[in-house]
Amino acid sequence: MARPDGKMDGMSALKEKLKADLTASLKSRDEVRLRTIRMALAAVNVEEVAGKEARQLSDDEIIKVLTKEAKKRREAAEAFGNAGRAEQAEAELAEQAVLEEYLPAQLSDEELQGLVEEAVAETGASGPQAMGQVMKALNPKVAGRAEGGRVAAAVRARLSR
Repeated sequence: MARPDGKMDGMSALKEKLKADLTASLKSRDEVRLRTIRMALAAVNVEEVAGKEARQLSDDEIIKVLTKEAKKRREAAEAFGNAGRAEQAEAELAEQAVLEEYLPAQLSDEELQGLVEEAVAETGASGPQAMGQVMKALNPKVAGRAEGGRVAAAVRARLSR
């Protein structure tokens, strides 16, 4: 439902920023940003209408969608690079860079190790069988600041010591 000022009721700040940036990139004729933000908003809209009833996504949910899209770009760039298609790989990496502007800063390896140590101490976990327990404690703290595979690898390495 639109308000008199043109904004949508309940629209997250991140989605509003994406829409404003879409307009700005359209005016500046920045093709890469335009294409990427359009794709990101489409992915958000798909997520909003998925399920039994349509709803507005929160900023955290939008960050999850954007993280997933950035991961797709990174994987596609890798695949194109391995297939000797450097131009397509560069295009995917350019889109990934635009998406990452909207994501929280990624954790350094040291910061991730520190969080893993905290989660292991918190849960009293030992041995690889306790991985799920540690991941459950760690995921809310990491939330979009490190890729799941990277987090899992750090936990696995710590538990196998």
